[in-house]
Amino acid sequence: MKAKFLVVNLLIVICHGIFSQSNTPTANAKQWMEQHFAKGVVPPFSFVYGGKHSNGFIQNWQYSAEKIASDEPNIEKYVYSYADKATGLSVKCIVTCFGDFPAIEWILHFSNSSGKNTPLIEKVAVADYSFVAGVDHSFLANANITVSPSGGKAVVSSGDGAFILHRAGGSDAQRTDFQPIDEAMQVGKNIFMTPSRGRSSDGAALPFFNIEMPGGQGIMVAVGWTGKWFADVVQTDTKTVSLRSGMEKMQLMLYPKEEIRTPTICLLFWQSEDRMTGHNQFRQFILAHHSRKINGGFAEYPLTGSFRMGDNYPCGEFECTTEDYLISIAKRYKYFNLTPEALWLDAGWYEGCGWDKPNGQWWQNVGNWVAAKDRFPNGLRPVADAVHEAGFKFLVWFEPERVRPQTMIDREHPEFLLNIPNRDDRLFDLGNQEARIWLTDYMTNFLKTEGVDIYRQDFNMDPYPYWTANDKPGRTGISEIRHIEGLYAYWDSLLVRFPNLLIDNCASGGRRLDLETVSRSAPLWRTDYNYGEPNGMQCHTYSLNFYLPIHSTSTSITDDYYFRSGMNAAATGDWLIGRGSGTFAISRKYMQEFRELRAYYYGDYYPLTPTPNYTSNNVWLAYQLNRPKEKDGIIIAFRRADSRETSIRIKPSGLEKDAFYELIYEDYKFNSRQKGSELMNGFSISLPFPSTSLLIKYRLTLGE
Repeated sequence: MKAKFLVVNLLIVICHGIFSQSNTPTANAKQWMEQHFAKGVVPPFSFVYGGKHSNGFIQNWQYSAEKIASDEPNIEKYVYSYADKATGLSVKCIVTCFGDFPAIEWILHFSNSSGKNTPLIEKVAVADYSFVAGVDHSFLANANITVSPSGGKAVVSSGDGAFILHRAGGSDAQRTDFQPIDEAMQVGKNIFMTPSRGRSSDGAALPFFNIEMPGGQGIMVAVGWTGKWFADVVQTDTKTVSLRSGMEKMQLMLYPKEEIRTPTICLLFWQSEDRMTGHNQFRQFILAHHSRKINGGFAEYPLTGSFRMGDNYPCGEFECTTEDYLISIAKRYKYFNLTPEALWLDAGWYEGCGWDKPNGQWWQNVGNWVAAKDRFPNGLRPVADAVHEAGFKFLVWFEPERVRPQTMIDREHPEFLLNIPNRDDRLFDLGNQEARIWLTDYMTNFLKTEGVDIYRQDFNMDPYPYWTANDKPGRTGISEIRHIEGLYAYWDSLLVRFPNLLIDNCASGGRRLDLETVSRSAPLWRTDYNYGEPNGMQCHTYSLNFYLPIHSTSTSITDDYYFRSGMNAAATGDWLIGRGSGTFAISRKYMQEFRELRAYYYGDYYPLTPTPNYTSNNVWLAYQLNRPKEKDGIIIAFRRADSRETSIRIKPSGLEKDAFYELIYEDYKFNSRQKGSELMNGFSISLPFPSTSLLIKYRLTLGE
């Protein structure tokens, strides 16, 4: 009856649509760079030095420009140096231009070449620039740009020449994690963004946003800083918007021969009547230039399966699991022809954990990075061997930056730890070079000896109080800078030592997402919100896809609704492994469906239902993933439990208006054929029952 009802209701209804453009750039931002980093020009960054603003003196400092070698295709790098002979302070701005995207990014390095302390450096804005509508995008005017029409907008976009800031919240373990925020700007009123605590996407703000400007243009902005960054955006007049961004609190002198780095700032310029053009260019930019590569090729993050069939009280996480148990699960996957790409061992496998031990919970023993001998007498290697023999990779959880009292690291290396009064947690000081090298060597030996393929790094504490408490007078911000420099150096060293390694970035979920971390890792568990709750998973996919193409959450395989709610470019599966009749076949079915759908999530993203109330239980949520090169895509729609609407109208985007498309309704084995322009003008989709979903695949066909 469902299929018959749906077929009747899947009539294509054509209505008047709004057409916009989707750009594929072949221009770069080198012209913008040459203009704004030229000799005698105030650069697009600023700082206060010795009480004076850099705009008043930097043109008088010694200037040099140098192109540096880059072995990456479509990339040119330059170093612009500004030096003060009187005090020995040098500011080097390393600028990267991209030949395949209208994008530019830069980072500052401050160094002291003198034999004495510098005056105070403060109020550093790595980006400090006012963008003028119609002027800063001029380098795109003569670019070879192809356009394709898009359908009606389901998201807020400027239609009256206004400035709109499109941004998002961070993660706070809520259904509203990464919630889209669209703010119409007003002259003189600033919008200030910073994460709530010391992790880059914790709570209040995500360090990716889109400044939409009058005239169908805008700027995608990304900040690379895994700490307390800030961005301050203000419309200064009817044609101008200013951006200041950097590290929120920094006021320090540099010691002799000392050097520090700043956050990275990335700008991607876009032109279109549809602001989703900017978002999609940025998604493709992230895939091309800020995603993990292995052997020169794009590295896919895995479909993972869980070892857990369900621990019971008094055990939590993997506090009671044993070598024999994990090996048997790996063999069980293989025996029943269940084929995830990796098996996932989370917290609790290490010394000190166990139901029969005092303080035996997983979180009380972080810092004991040795497999529990009573449960793993041979370490984790036998488990890894069984996982590899079954044909999978081995993922293991760690939390190296948090150290609990009386654990191995606390006992043996207290000098590596930062402490603050009245808190038991210690922060492993990655800013301490000796500590970082020790951790790098220790983890290198562990990963190699124990056969770990995917390194999962969690971080369940707020570092900011530890950083501020350990700054010396006149050195505000130095602990944060050194820790973050150390984090990047630690990860980079692991990736050099293990060229095939993948890093899963977790911080109480997705609280450490920024340009620098996504360049080295991906969040396979993007939020700690209510594990497996499907409507929340839909919301997180809907919102995070505006900026990042690679992220994951758990996929519950109770039915299509649950599975598709957790579907992304990677998947974390709590597969059923024999919890009832037919579950092996169900698990195989969804594993295969994931493999068929994964590639679409690297495509262009279009929300098909509006943002307001998208978290409610009484609405539909739908989105589209389009692959322009392959000329195909998917549409996924959910009718939630309390929605009374049996059908909605959607307007897909990015199609060729004069071409014909075949639509395959996967759930009902029903196909239709429509012209691209008709589809983009709008058509109805129906779900007669609540808590159900719809998957439509489409592809371009030849002829009429």
